[in-house]
Amino acid sequence: MIDDRHDRRVALRAQGVLATFNAADVLSAADVHVATRLADVVGESSEDVRLAVALAVRAVRQGSVCLDLAHAAEIPLDDEVVLDWPEPTAWIRAVGASPLVGEEILRLEGSRLYLDRYWREERAVCDDILGRLEHDAPVVDADALAAGLERLFGEATYAEQRAVAESAVRRWTSVLTGGPGTGKTTTVARLLALVAEQHELADGVAPRIALCAPTAKAAARLQDATVAAADQLPDEDRARLGDLRASTLHRLLGWRGSNVRFRHDARHRLPHDVVIVDETSMVSLTHMARLLEAVRPDARLVLVGDADQLASVEAGAVLADLVDGLAQHPAAPVSRLRTSHRFGEEIGALAELVRSGDAEGAVDLLRHGGETIELVDPEDQAAIEVLRVRLRDAGMALRRAGETFDAAAAIATLDDHRLLCAHREGRFGVQGWNREVERMVSDATGVTHYETWYPGRPVLVTANDRELDVYNGDVGVTLRRPDGGLVVALARGTHEPRLLAPTRLPDADTMHAMTVHKSQGSQAREVTVIMPPPDSRLLTRELFYTAITRAQDRVRIVGTEQAVHDAIGRQVQRASGLADRLRGTATHGG
Repeated sequence: MIDDRHDRRVALRAQGVLATFNAADVLSAADVHVATRLADVVGESSEDVRLAVALAVRAVRQGSVCLDLAHAAEIPLDDEVVLDWPEPTAWIRAVGASPLVGEEILRLEGSRLYLDRYWREERAVCDDILGRLEHDAPVVDADALAAGLERLFGEATYAEQRAVAESAVRRWTSVLTGGPGTGKTTTVARLLALVAEQHELADGVAPRIALCAPTAKAAARLQDATVAAADQLPDEDRARLGDLRASTLHRLLGWRGSNVRFRHDARHRLPHDVVIVDETSMVSLTHMARLLEAVRPDARLVLVGDADQLASVEAGAVLADLVDGLAQHPAAPVSRLRTSHRFGEEIGALAELVRSGDAEGAVDLLRHGGETIELVDPEDQAAIEVLRVRLRDAGMALRRAGETFDAAAAIATLDDHRLLCAHREGRFGVQGWNREVERMVSDATGVTHYETWYPGRPVLVTANDRELDVYNGDVGVTLRRPDGGLVVALARGTHEPRLLAPTRLPDADTMHAMTVHKSQGSQAREVTVIMPPPDSRLLTRELFYTAITRAQDRVRIVGTEQAVHDAIGRQVQRASGLADRLRGTATHGG
């Protein structure tokens, strides 16, 4: 309970049930203020209805598209907090009779309560996806496709990717999901070559291709990976693809300073013949709605990502909803790549057990793990000391690399080990571990750096600077130049590291440790995962799966067997009606 009236989380003018839920830290001050204002506009005095509005605002703030009134009381609370929740049936009836619903400020479907905007966006995504699936399939030259498939996917190791590519060529809309290292980018590059050949046969010109991702860092990775995969193609196929360039989704749509409206929309469609969206799990409902309205009906759309990873930081879990809701669709637009080529058998087996929700199997595998997976009990002091030595050695290796002025070697050292945390702050968080590793390295070397920048400092960029071609999520290492000055080497995938003076960088944090959210899309030879405490709301299956699948050769999990069990058993609960709509079970009234 919040017992300090001057705490910024307190809504000072809140009364009744809103004040009670605010004091219990279920509702923020902003939730209360929005609900109060909306209710006052239409003269809604019911405390239960006002509570529903505030909880609907809270739901969006926490990533859900709507609030399920029938299950609202399942919100996790501190043990000492007891709240008096409205009876669900009567609550739903009261909300349905409210002028807030009558004036279409809120929308109620069954027990799901939406803010109007998100109701409209969810319906639009559903209608646009189903509309695209109902279009006549593109005309395909079957002989050319068969020859292309044999040319590009003839080896037995490509059998899985071949089936996915053939399916995608034959339809306007495809959803391609799969875990890390399953060959999604390789499949996309070869799929583009097949589509380009079909386009040339039909129209005599190369197709206009758009590659995009939700963040600048993800777009840069997409471009590097796709170009690298395309370079492995036969010369004739590589020539068909031309100069592949990736952009952010915002830039593709024509950002106008708003996350809601863009230059390209239903009246001003994108000119591209093929649109590839990578890291679709990170795309919010709003941005998916804007994308779908902007893509031409006769353009191929391929949505690529890992449906089991962490979802967008904004409202929606669109990729997971598409995979779920379209699984049994007659058009079969969803394909899953299952065989990972990134990591060995043990890490792959652990990832699959986590993905499928088999907590007992995962704990048993960790209990009897071999050389590539390890569970470290935080109460085992001997094991923790071994861990501390490993973290110190990783920091020492970066310190040595920073003194050599070898940018490529320093980046390779950075990718040798990654320490991942769920939280930024606190005992289990990034900030504490960053300070601890710096202290251990200083103790070992006898050198204490009082300045922010020093040789071997690993950095994580936290802001975009398009002029410098530096983006939120870029990582690098600080090096000492031969003249004694400092420079930061930023990783650039398959390209040479980018060198910049520290003073030219936008905001950057020390990165001996990083959050699991920030690690999405990256990989390291060895990964150490610090499990959050059992009561952490971030302790979820999606976070755990994302963390362990960053590893290539070895993963070390610092936590108890119970923490592993709890994480796998707790999925991210994002209320949404999209999957049901796609299955045709939602009520489309309102």
